Amino acid sequence: MTKLILLFCSAILLSCSSKGSVETIQSTSEIKKTENQTNTPIFHADSAYSYIEKQVAFGYRIPNTPAHKVCGNFLSSELKRFGAQVFEQEAKLTAYNGTPLEARNIIGSFNPDHKKRILLFAHWDSRPYSDHDPNPANHKKPLDGADDGASGVGVLLEIARQISIKAPNIGIDIIFFDAEDYGTPEFAKDQYSASNDTWCLGSRFWGKNPHIPNYKAEFGILLDMVGAKNAVFYKEHLSMRYAARYVEEVWNKARNLGYGKYFINANGGGVIDDHEAVIEGTGIPCLDIINFDPYTSKGFGEHWHTQKDNMENIDKEVLKAVGQTVLEVIYTR
Repeated sequence: MTKLILLFCSAILLSCSSKGSVETIQSTSEIKKTENQTNTPIFHADSAYSYIEKQVAFGYRIPNTPAHKVCGNFLSSELKRFGAQVFEQEAKLTAYNGTPLEARNIIGSFNPDHKKRILLFAHWDSRPYSDHDPNPANHKKPLDGADDGASGVGVLLEIARQISIKAPNIGIDIIFFDAEDYGTPEFAKDQYSASNDTWCLGSRFWGKNPHIPNYKAEFGILLDMVGAKNAVFYKEHLSMRYAARYVEEVWNKARNLGYGKYFINANGGGVIDDHEAVIEGTGIPCLDIINFDPYTSKGFGEHWHTQKDNMENIDKEVLKAVGQTVLEVIYTR
């Protein structure tokens, strides 16, 4: 994920004061007790982890590469295996430097005839550059994208698996967007446009050309970088602007489940991400669950857009917190 910070001002930092910014996580037994008192399936972090591992094992998921094609086939087949009606959007998109990209959005619809729907999405491509790596020699090298890309997809595949076992009372659409992370690299900003439009190409295409004409959902949830150790999820600015009531719902459910350690009850900065394209294209209110800490110099984790974005960073407890929270949102509506 790119990610250009739109809003990072003192007013926001003041709103992120120590009061309410970090909450104590419940014990595992308390969390399981809470889960068992609801109609919500239990999210299996081991399963999500294995899906992330599988994606990374394919290789770099960069458009126009064999690994990208094979991984896309796998994602599509898994959604079908879980009983989803699968749509695939193939589009030739243009990268920041004019390179034509063979992109592929993969959509899985569960209970497709139900009018009440929630949209869940993540990007499945990996960045072709490690342009924030501390070693300049690595800047033009691709990265594994275990957290940035694969973690959100892994969580959504486990959610799809749970839906296949126990259907919720609403319709669910899961979209894996392509070509999100092919934006202008830091080393090329003097030569090429650094416009925000060079990012999120797959979601921008879908926003203008949804898989179903006049597609509607009550709201959408984007998962981006949701697997790293010590991840924190502040309330992202654009999410609060367009989907505040749903942000509060998600964060409240996370805290009730004992995950306030991760879902921080405070405002954070704004980012350019796939939710913006969906909001602009369809008008559907969307929120972004993204690991972004306004108190750090980088905002994103130290592994972001570096060679260190690998499986060593993935934490099953974080995957559990995100996945269980999203399942709670789905099954308590």
